[in-house]
Amino acid sequence: MLASFALSSAAIFVAELGDKSQLLAMSFATRYRIRHVLLGITLATAVVHALSVALGLGLGAALPTDWIGIFVGVAFLGFAAWTVRGDELDDAETGRTGRRAAGSALLAVGTAFLLAELGDKTMLATVTLATKHDWFGTWVGSTVGMVLADALAVVAGLTASRYLPERPVRYGAAVLFAVFGTWLTVSGLIAVG
Repeated sequence: MLASFALSSAAIFVAELGDKSQLLAMSFATRYRIRHVLLGITLATAVVHALSVALGLGLGAALPTDWIGIFVGVAFLGFAAWTVRGDELDDAETGRTGRRAAGSALLAVGTAFLLAELGDKTMLATVTLATKHDWFGTWVGSTVGMVLADALAVVAGLTASRYLPERPVRYGAAVLFAVFGTWLTVSGLIAVG
């Protein structure tokens, strides 16, 4: 199990470097508290990688990644529009931000990461690892590797948000969402048809 953990952690950490979900983590880090972003990433990653391990163990059949890519691409375009619009609180809402804001952040981050990782290279790498290695070590290791890689992006996002004005950061994040959304949608449509 330890060997599976170590191999999965290292492999997924490297596979995640430069991935779109790191940019997603960076974008969310400029909008939400770091603990909410990391918890959302961890929960979504644990779910996706549990699914990956199950696929690697039992199913072995390929997911319809082209259609998933199209769906995720359209979702990213929606995130781009949402990011441009921005979120603002009125005075009444400002007093109630604690618990609701945490739940909203977890939901937004968790959903975005869940969608982004379906059919992604890290999911497919985890499926592959699970076909040959201990399932539990692969699941925990792949989750840890991905969270560590995305934590690096969160730190970069926090650093950027401290030194850049909010508006350029928000528009930059929207552009990243739009670029990746367009790319995923077009790639999926080309592969499907």
